Amino acid sequence: METKAIVQEFLAALNAEDFAKARTFLNDNMKFIGVMGTRDNADTYIADMEKMRFKYKIQRLFADEKGVAVFYDIDMGKQTIFSAGWYELENNQIKIFKVLFDPRPLLAHS
Repeated sequence: METKAIVQEFLAALNAEDFAKARTFLNDNMKFIGVMGTRDNADTYIADMEKMRFKYKIQRLFADEKGVAVFYDIDMGKQTIFSAGWYELENNQIKIFKVLFDPRPLLAHS
């Protein structure tokens, strides 16, 4: 499966709240780096996603054989935030991904 399809299916599984399927796209020791914190393994990340239930609307997606860049709107419940994600893959699984966005709208409502 190509990198683009892996990330698209991962995000589709999160949107469908099929967290077991989403987990299959993650390396056990994946690392998530975000504006509001980091996660150091797939199980911790998925447990957080089960609580937060974010929804992703892809605006643009660019890929090569090692990674995928995604611009998307992330519906975080009370706010929808335009974000950029960078997904690095290894052996057809997401190994590292970073998500960047302006956190000010979230901080104003906390």
